[in-house]
Amino acid sequence: MGWTTEQFHKTHEGRAAAVLADGSEPKPRIFDSGSGAEFHETTDWWVYHGEHRAPLATDLRGACSCGWRGSTLHPIDWSQVERDGIYVHVPDTPGPYGDWAEHIREVEERSVPLPEDLADLLERLDERLTALADDAPVAALKAVARLERLTTRISREAAYNVDPDEVSWETIGTALGMSAKEARSRLFSYSHRR
Repeated sequence: MGWTTEQFHKTHEGRAAAVLADGSEPKPRIFDSGSGAEFHETTDWWVYHGEHRAPLATDLRGACSCGWRGSTLHPIDWSQVERDGIYVHVPDTPGPYGDWAEHIREVEERSVPLPEDLADLLERLDERLTALADDAPVAALKAVARLERLTTRISREAAYNVDPDEVSWETIGTALGMSAKEARSRLFSYSHRR
């Protein structure tokens, strides 16, 4: 299970990545689940324990689905990893998490800022709708339906108004906190919403 933020979700999903003694990251491990052609593939750092032909990870570093890797290595204390049969009790990884959180802060700083009054309005709307979902759930659903219509219309308009001949896809991606490829896909889906 990776680390995510509400704003960037899977675009910047973080994790603690295993690092071998030579500084490289090991290949994903594949496990036969015993049910025919089903195989489980993982890069969870704790499967690189040096036993059963697994490479031995010596350090951890923050990693992100966008390709970012933290430069700080955090040594693994394998005595803190408890094994109980097939279950593994993994200690927290505050060092890699903190590095990834700093990466997310930098992504946020590079993205286009929302006008302060709009950011405040969205926060108040979130609080109000959350309370309404508890107090009057049908009214909350009615409000959500209206918001969906509103966001569909506005996202379509905004997508049509972005001119990639004037602004590069890389610039658009950075402004949205994602890659150029993801930005292009996002704008395409917005412009075709119904």
